[in-house]
Amino acid sequence: MARNVVGVDIGSTSVRAVEVSGASTGKTTLVRFLELPLPEGAVSRGEVLEPHAVGAIIKRLWSTGGFKTKNVALGMGNQRVLARDPTVPRASLAHIREALPFQVQDMLPVPVADALLDFYPISESVGENGPVVHGLLIAAIKDAVLGNVKAIQEAGLNPLKVDLIPFALSRVLITRPQVTGTIVLIDVGANAATVVIATDGVPQFVRIIPAGGEDLTQALRLRLKLDVKQAEEQKKRLGLARQVSTLEERRVVAILYEVTGELLASLRNSITYFTTLRPHEPIRQILLTGGGAQLIGFQKALAEIMKLPVVEADPFSTITLARSLDADQINRSRTSITVALGLALGKLS
Repeated sequence: MARNVVGVDIGSTSVRAVEVSGASTGKTTLVRFLELPLPEGAVSRGEVLEPHAVGAIIKRLWSTGGFKTKNVALGMGNQRVLARDPTVPRASLAHIREALPFQVQDMLPVPVADALLDFYPISESVGENGPVVHGLLIAAIKDAVLGNVKAIQEAGLNPLKVDLIPFALSRVLITRPQVTGTIVLIDVGANAATVVIATDGVPQFVRIIPAGGEDLTQALRLRLKLDVKQAEEQKKRLGLARQVSTLEERRVVAILYEVTGELLASLRNSITYFTTLRPHEPIRQILLTGGGAQLIGFQKALAEIMKLPVVEADPFSTITLARSLDADQINRSRTSITVALGLALGKLS
């Protein structure tokens, strides 16, 4: 196995790469990080539409960032990735995975033949017909995965693994820091919000909600006849403000409250579903990350609706930064770096 692996996170507007080293020695170091913008329309909601164009940007990312390996861990985690919570008869993991296409069609909105399936066991118990395994079913639409892989290959790189973004986030923010108890991790990106609920570092529940910060921008743009730049500026400046001065500001904030309220309701419903199934596993707190979560007032609104403490997640709690990096710049990029960091750690852990 390669000593260094680069985690690559392809977003809707930019692509990010992280290289780490030293996990085998117990001292993981972030040695390289770079983010470059993508051409408009090349990627939509995490799915590569123009592999050649994206591949060209990734190739430039490598030459500019000085990454020392061509081995890549790639992430997937948009609405083209589904997570379910099946219970299956106990068997070897290999046998469970072989049997998935015959057992899970009713859980999927697409034909099994159009999806890539995987199963992650969580626990075992005894059901009416004998021993069973409870786990997470992950189903990714083939075309979406292959499009992202093709972009990596277009750049002349070697995709070693396609990892689920919720697992990458959990790895760097819950598992490695050894956060105990039952924790909710919420990542709000541009086009999707990810919910991971883990107990003692082991993911128990995953949901990907197709809504994020870009929905706020588009709502302002369409309803107030703003261009994208103006909508972004208004969103970042006002957020969920409690007090505003002008009628225009009140209109902006009202739209932001409305659209954010829909996202908060979806987050609450996902968490409530888990707590209904697992009433014996009280949630300790919510860890919050992602660019969309930086909206002014969002953290407080989430805490109010969930009645739980909400804290900003720290991706660097178990990571050392190389001396060659600008620590201030890296810390300013902490929300965008987390997924790529978790992907890189997945091949080294």
